[in-house]
Amino acid sequence: MAKKIIIGADHAGFQMKEQVKECLAKLRVPFDDYGTYSDESTDYPLIAQKVARDVAKNKTRGILICGTGIGMCISANKVKGVRAALAYDAYTSKASREHNDANVLCLGGRTTELRAAQAIVKIWLATQASTESRHKRRVKEISTIEEFC
Repeated sequence: MAKKIIIGADHAGFQMKEQVKECLAKLRVPFDDYGTYSDESTDYPLIAQKVARDVAKNKTRGILICGTGIGMCISANKVKGVRAALAYDAYTSKASREHNDANVLCLGGRTTELRAAQAIVKIWLATQASTESRHKRRVKEISTIEEFC
C-alpha cells in the first residue's frame, strides 16, 4: 500500500472524494485532502496542480476527481514527474500501476459509480509497478520526453 495519498477534487468530484476518503480510512491509508471542501464551483486545474506538485516533490501518490476525470488527468500530467492515469474499471486501474507506474489516479465523479470507484482505488493502491524490463524502459522513455518539453 502507498505510504500517503494526496487527494483532491473539484466541485463535480467533491462527493466522490469524501467517499473515497472513507475508503482510505477503512484501509488505514493516510491521506491529505487538498480540497475542494464543498460542492461550490471551483476550477479543477488549480486543485490538480497542487496535488501533482506535491506528488512529484514528495515521491508519493495522489487521487484526483472531477466530473469525468479527464480535466484533472490532463492538468496533472503537465507537472514534471507525474504520470496521471484515468481509470474506469479494474483492468485500467491495475494496468496503470503495473505497466505505467502511474502515481496519480484520476476518477470521474459523474461517470463512475461509487462502488466501482472504491474497487478501482483499492486495486490501484495494492498494485505495484512492474519490474519487467519492457515496462521499466517505457516509463523511463516517458521521463525522457519531459526533458524535451
